Amino acid sequence: MLADHTATSMDCEGKISIYRAVRTIKRRDNTLYNALRSIYEDSIFVGEISQLWPDLPLLANLRCGLWYSSKFYATCYFKSTDGHTNNWSFNTSRLNLHVAQLAGQKRGCIIVDSTRKGKRFPDSMSKTIPIWTCVLNRSIFNHISKMRDCGTIMQEEADSSKHAEYTRMLSHNWDCSLHLPLWVPETEKAAIEERIDGWSKQLEDSGADIASVASCLKKPLRPLWISQKTVIWLNEVPDHDSWDFTPIILVSTSSSSSIYQHRTTSEFSWSYIAGAGDDEESWARGLSPSLFWKHAFDLISSGPDLCNQKVADIVEKDRVYRAQRGQNAPQVTLKPLERLDNMADFSQVDSSSSLDLFNGNITLMSCNKDHTMFWLGSTNLALGTTQLAAHISDVDCILNCDQESFHTHIQDSKTYLQLPMLSSKLDRFSILSNLPAAVSFAKANLGKGNRLLVCCHNGEDISVCVCLAILTSLFSDAGTFDDGESYRNTRITKWEMRRRLVFICKFAVSARPSRGNLKQVFAFLTGQRSPSSCSHCRNANQEECC
Repeated sequence: MLADHTATSMDCEGKISIYRAVRTIKRRDNTLYNALRSIYEDSIFVGEISQLWPDLPLLANLRCGLWYSSKFYATCYFKSTDGHTNNWSFNTSRLNLHVAQLAGQKRGCIIVDSTRKGKRFPDSMSKTIPIWTCVLNRSIFNHISKMRDCGTIMQEEADSSKHAEYTRMLSHNWDCSLHLPLWVPETEKAAIEERIDGWSKQLEDSGADIASVASCLKKPLRPLWISQKTVIWLNEVPDHDSWDFTPIILVSTSSSSSIYQHRTTSEFSWSYIAGAGDDEESWARGLSPSLFWKHAFDLISSGPDLCNQKVADIVEKDRVYRAQRGQNAPQVTLKPLERLDNMADFSQVDSSSSLDLFNGNITLMSCNKDHTMFWLGSTNLALGTTQLAAHISDVDCILNCDQESFHTHIQDSKTYLQLPMLSSKLDRFSILSNLPAAVSFAKANLGKGNRLLVCCHNGEDISVCVCLAILTSLFSDAGTFDDGESYRNTRITKWEMRRRLVFICKFAVSARPSRGNLKQVFAFLTGQRSPSSCSHCRNANQEECC
């Protein structure tokens, strides 16, 4: 018996030793310098592809794609999980309608992403985006057909360019078919196609502004795939205008020959990491994509031995700069177009008027995103980042959801409130427990006609969730402040909450609230209480209140 126990212990020690050895090798290869050098090398490929179609805007698929160029025009958010086999979905929380509008205006676009998994394309590119283009194409066709059948294209518009464009789209074969890459099995393609009509109806019922997208697109959307293994004859590169579709060119930056490749230059040896930009919290040490590209040459030329210290110095200098001086970049505030100033009707989000988010000389991501604020229609409610809130002057009150406080021109306790909130990954009940105070603060100020800014660290998640709770709790279906009367007389469903979220995303195009945070908003709206607020149960780690 003792001998068996000893043998088992020795066997376990051997397994642990092998496991530790593998982990040690992986840690050695997955160094900060290797990651940054891999990103830099892959960015050269991105630059080469963007030069083939210089008129097409370059978009980063968050968050990984943002590392691979310093010249992104905008960002988008397509999740790979929406394209996982047997888990396909079309998520109305991530509509990315600004991508379709931009592609329509620029006659196409290029989206950049990468993958760590040793394959050529992430599922976000091989399935999520193709599903998105197909659903949009079908919804646009249904929208225009419905307008024609119902006679909603007014007679006075008969000679207008919009009417002519709609007529042309219907008279030609508007491609509504599903286009997937060749490596996706036919059985999987058939399973996805069965769900397209349901997703199209879901999009149309959500109140999304299909009319704005339809007014921008002259040709249906269609994805094209380019990786480092794609062969392109430089003397035969087609003009994107020559295609009978609006191209969404999907560029996967990763080299898929293997996960790790040892490479040598005249100065250093380093290991290539496919999809190195992924999961930046585990390796970046506080370095952001923008900081990296400001100091890319110094970091790459420093070599493996000095890279860590250089990154630490850069991050610390940037932290001190922000703490002492704040951001000195010009403030850019995106407000709704004049034609939409009076439109805040949640039940009629879909409008025939065009929401041109990229009209004019100032575009969304050509400015520093830390200084971007989004006004939500005519609700007097805006959301943004805490970096912006420290400098903004055209609001009357601020609700700060960040962990850090800041100096602002608003000092009155009635018009400034800080409620530090954590993401659901760190605290499952943080937002839920703070929403009652947040909504009460908003109610007191919006009821007086004050302009309220809700801010968080990145202006993309927690502030979006708080605004969602405020809009649902205090505004009617027509988009007017009613002090919560409609909310008290309405049974809130997930679908109702989703319609309000679609309204927010129409203006705050960078919004990407997490599922866990949205769950807390729904719990608040349906009357559930956080464990810490229950008089019978003080255990915040329990799943449900007693």
